[in-house]
Amino acid sequence: MSYCMSSDEAVESRHAVRRFAEEPISADERAALEEAVAAANADGTLHMRLAYDDPEVFSSALARRAGFVNVNNYLVVAGHSSNNLDMRAGYFAEKVALEAQRLGLNSCWVAATYKRRTVRQTLAQKDKLVAIIALGHGTTQGEAHRSRTVAQVARPVTNAPEWFSRGVRYALLAPTAMNQQTFWLQLTRKTNADGMPLVGLSTNGGPCARVDLGIVKLHFELGAGMENFAWADPVVR
Repeated sequence: MSYCMSSDEAVESRHAVRRFAEEPISADERAALEEAVAAANADGTLHMRLAYDDPEVFSSALARRAGFVNVNNYLVVAGHSSNNLDMRAGYFAEKVALEAQRLGLNSCWVAATYKRRTVRQTLAQKDKLVAIIALGHGTTQGEAHRSRTVAQVARPVTNAPEWFSRGVRYALLAPTAMNQQTFWLQLTRKTNADGMPLVGLSTNGGPCARVDLGIVKLHFELGAGMENFAWADPVVR
């Protein structure tokens, strides 16, 4: 297997990619992805699965208009319907997406521009389809999109601990629906029973808001380090 980048490098270099080369995902890459999915399913109580060499799901005119080309591999993000499914799905599926990036693959979260009915037919009866993630060798590495500023998504901005500022920076690198970045991170004055500072995470809503919260939550943890803080309860307005 080729060089695997670090988790930090994966967060920094990951961008949405919609055009993929004909190069297949190798046996070694598949094995590593399957291992990541199995771990994410176990930890997140999810029923995600990988699909390979299946161009049908992205063969619609809608997908082509959205710019998807040669999408033959994807991750189905699904699980039993529950109040926190979307947030869990965002958190743990993004773990898989970052593992794909570490392996030298590219990805794109997709909420609607694919044949949802075709994918739903493959799910277990009680499972809800949350999203899918296109995977493969991109024809480019994608590009950074316009981002909000730290002041627009977090408090405090000045005199914040280094770990908090780093967490916010990683959160701003997280993929969100239509790149809206409607989340808000707050370093509160409260602590938990162990004396750890509490960080609040909330969103003003919008498409896929709860999925976005899960993705942002993971990115913040990777940047800030869970040894430095604890979460307050997330809020969706």
